[in-house]
Amino acid sequence: VQLQASGGGLVQAGGSLRLSCAASGTIFSITDMAWYRQAPGKQRELVAAITSSGTLKYADSMKGRFTISRDNAKSTVNLQMNSLKPEDTAVYYCKATYFSSGPHDYWGHGTLVTVSS
Repeated sequence: VQLQASGGGLVQAGGSLRLSCAASGTIFSITDMAWYRQAPGKQRELVAAITSSGTLKYADSMKGRFTISRDNAKSTVNLQMNSLKPEDTAVYYCKATYFSSGPHDYWGHGTLVTVSS
């Protein structure tokens, strides 16, 4: 499974960014997807997740600002980030979980999001 994340960059506080993650090598429609992030000096944390059936989960600090979505036809998962804050600055990672004799996690290379104040 290969994951290619894109869309990171520099944005001012209050701005928006849209991250995308393209997956290959898996049956995307039955793969759970998620976005995580890791800020300097901090542990990696869940941002948002979407299961193969469309169930959503968000970290509390992202609710109402971030929206995760998936396009099974394009094997992509997106993260729309609005009202960005400097504390959202982090490397954002895409994760795929494929269930075959148990869960198997795959990670993509991260994409850097920098929010300036």
